[in-house]
Amino acid sequence: MKFLSFVALASMAMAAPANKKRADALDVQLEQIGNTEVRAVISNNGVNNLKVLKTGTILDSNPVEKVQVFQNSTYEEVPFDGLRLLVSTESLDEDAFRTIAAGTSIEVTFDIAELHDLAAGGSFDLVSAGALPIAEADSTTISGVVTFASNPTVASVNGAEAAAVRRALVDKRFAVQSDCTGTRLTTVQNAQSVCRTLATAAQSAANSDNARMTEFFKSSSSSTKSTVATVFSRIASACGSSSGQRLYCSDVYGACSNGVIAYTLPSSSYMAYCPYFFNSMPLRGTGCYTQAQGNTIVHEATHLTQIKGTSDYGGYGYNFVRSLSASQNLNHADTYTLFAQSIAAGC
Repeated sequence: MKFLSFVALASMAMAAPANKKRADALDVQLEQIGNTEVRAVISNNGVNNLKVLKTGTILDSNPVEKVQVFQNSTYEEVPFDGLRLLVSTESLDEDAFRTIAAGTSIEVTFDIAELHDLAAGGSFDLVSAGALPIAEADSTTISGVVTFASNPTVASVNGAEAAAVRRALVDKRFAVQSDCTGTRLTTVQNAQSVCRTLATAAQSAANSDNARMTEFFKSSSSSTKSTVATVFSRIASACGSSSGQRLYCSDVYGACSNGVIAYTLPSSSYMAYCPYFFNSMPLRGTGCYTQAQGNTIVHEATHLTQIKGTSDYGGYGYNFVRSLSASQNLNHADTYTLFAQSIAAGC
């Protein structure tokens, strides 16, 4: 029965917006095919083709979270150690999507040892649950999501082999150097200043604006206020100092594609900003929920372990924020971002 409890928790990790497709339209089956390699077979059991977003999902070739891994002996989750992406929903192209025809399946494979510390070896429980954003066949605009929860799978892992896989990726991560110079350095510094202003105002509002807290975090209790205010206090400090985290102005991990604005590697305390951030975004957002350079840094900062260690749950934007549960909002990067932006825009 413990196994069923773990599956139930994982399947609740994503709350989808109102315009979601039926969950039974998409079936995901996991299978261990090597020591730590996993195959996911994704089947469209519906009557319509599904044009699904690859970026930031189980279909992404980047090291993003594709499964949750639990130690079988303790049922404690093994921390995820990969990238958190921020995706622009306004600049997606066809390459960001993949169509799964009705009645067909596609396969993806990935190595769970790259992004989870499995050196202890033994038996691990795996599950993938969440949602895939979808678009209409002739569009690249997100129109909804299709939810899924995979079969629970038990993987038997050789710890020494898993540690070697993980070591190889860690060596690659730390072979990079800071590269923010010239106009890109100026852009980042200006955005950090805006980030600090946004976070300071949001920290104050978290303690005093009950209506806004209820709108975004679905609660204005003292404990919720304290949690949110603490997160914004940490963001304000981080944006006012270069210590404690590294920041890159180029694609050090090779993840800047298909609408990615920026990404964070929480475990190594670094953030990287993509060409879209520098070339296509304003410094400040003028609309209630506009993506901009300043609030992008707010978003990425929440992913850092020392700030909050937030997730994205596969979605962004106000409607997605409103679809989440109160506990999910407290751990969702865009909830903090849009809360702060709404204050700046006077919404």
